[in-house]
Amino acid sequence: MELWFLYAVGAAVFAALMTTLTKIGLKNVDSHLATAIRAVVVLIFAWLIVFVTGVQNGIWHIEGRTWVFLILSGLSTGGAWLCLLRALKLGNVNRVVPIDKSSTILTMTLAFIFLGEPIGPFTIAGMILMGVGTWLMIEFKKSVTGQGDGSSVLCNKANQPSSRLTSLTKHSWFIFAVMAAVFASLTAIFGRAGVQDMDANLWTAIRTAVVVPVSWLMVFLTGGQKKVKTVDRKSWIFLILSGMATGGSWLFFYHALQIGNASFVVPIDKLSIVLTMGFARVFLGERFTVRTLIGLALLTIGTLLPVLLR
Repeated sequence: MELWFLYAVGAAVFAALMTTLTKIGLKNVDSHLATAIRAVVVLIFAWLIVFVTGVQNGIWHIEGRTWVFLILSGLSTGGAWLCLLRALKLGNVNRVVPIDKSSTILTMTLAFIFLGEPIGPFTIAGMILMGVGTWLMIEFKKSVTGQGDGSSVLCNKANQPSSRLTSLTKHSWFIFAVMAAVFASLTAIFGRAGVQDMDANLWTAIRTAVVVPVSWLMVFLTGGQKKVKTVDRKSWIFLILSGMATGGSWLFFYHALQIGNASFVVPIDKLSIVLTMGFARVFLGERFTVRTLIGLALLTIGTLLPVLLR
């Protein structure tokens, strides 16, 4: 069994833990503030690993091209985090995660276009299965109107714009999840393009240093800094654990990218969705329909197909 595969599996396990812990920690916390707190935890964790492994001096040998990819990767990571946590705040894990993991399809496409990585018939078949599986797992539940005192049954032209606005707000988790997927794809591509020339631990630490100011800038722009004192103990614990899980996932992921193709590493990492769905059922009490389970099966098969039959 190849080493990159083991690293990618490790990244998937920690990614699943991260999503579940984040959802629990987000219960009473603003999503932007939660992102910033988690980023600080990851920053401390990442730099601790750097000094433990003794690669901190490598920062003086980073070339200009690599710095560009580091900054781009950090910015795209910040965008992915902000959007993902906002989506998790607004929607269930079993609806948000499939969309976020669909970034695999975009990543494989971008890796083919910009990195010249091969894309054969099995890869294309896998991408199609992943797309169908993701579509099956996305469920927009229709709201029930007409309940209560009967006033909501009345519908006229005056309240139609309000209804459309309410519907858009209700499904805003979908928009944020899609944006998170796009940013996640860019993160993987920038990482693959730049991480080959430096230590993965140092790459993770520097990239996180870019994410921290971006996330805290969003906090101050939205006035979230005033809510720090309102974060309860339970939320602090789960957000800190989430940050540690994120750091572990990153370290495994970028070690895998150093020695494996992005088109193979990313799909394995995205299989964290299977564990995430399991954790959501056990720890969050979320329920799945038959359609969701069929979609999960297709998504899993599509993810593994390009790797096993490469």
